[in-house]
Amino acid sequence: MNVTVLGASGRTGRLLVQELLRRGHGVTALVRDPSRAPEGARVVVGDSRNGEALRSALAGADAVVSALGPSGKDTHLHRETVAQLAPALRAAAVRRYVGVSGAGVTADGDRKRPRDRAISTAMGWFAPSMVADKAAELAAWQDTGAEWTLVRPPRLLEGPATGRVEHDAHVSARSTGMRRADLAAFLADVLEQGLYVRQAPFAATAGRGS
Repeated sequence: MNVTVLGASGRTGRLLVQELLRRGHGVTALVRDPSRAPEGARVVVGDSRNGEALRSALAGADAVVSALGPSGKDTHLHRETVAQLAPALRAAAVRRYVGVSGAGVTADGDRKRPRDRAISTAMGWFAPSMVADKAAELAAWQDTGAEWTLVRPPRLLEGPATGRVEHDAHVSARSTGMRRADLAAFLADVLEQGLYVRQAPFAATAGRGS
C-alpha cells in the first residue's frame, strides 16, 4: 500500500513512518522542514493546509495517515487541514484517512468513565483552543464521504512499543497514557485491518494485567 503521512517529522510521525516501512508499505512524508524528513520515505515539502502540497503528496497514494499533533500556536491547524485535505482526497480518489485526535474530545455515543469526564472538562478549561480545534476536526470529517478514523489516545508517553493496546469505539480506556510507539503501531493496524471506519475510537497502552 502507498501511504501518505502527515506530521511525519514529529515524535509520533517518525515512529509511524518507521512502522509503515517495516510492514512493507511505500511512504510519502509531507513535512514543512526537509532537514527533519524521516529516512526511507518519499518526501514532499509543504504544509498540510496547502492544497498544492497535499495534491503532490497524494500522487499515487492509497491512503493517508496523519500524526499531526496539537500546537499552542496553530489553534486551527486540524480544522484547516480537513478543509484542504477532504477535497484533495476526493480529487485523488483516495477514500481512506486515519488520524489522531484526543481523549478529551467527546463523540456521540461515548460512555466515558467518570475520571475521563472530569479530565475532559478540565481540558476544556485549560486548553479550550486545542479541544475546540479537535472537536471541529471530528465534525468536519463527519460531513465528508471519506472512510475516516480518528484515534483518541490519552496522554502520550515515550518508550518502546509494548504491543498491549486497549481500544473501543465509545468506552474510554482504563489506562491514562499511551506510548507513542504503541500509537504508531495501532494507527498502522487500523489502516491495514480497516478498523473503526467513520468512528473515533479510544486507545491506550494497556497495563500488564489488562
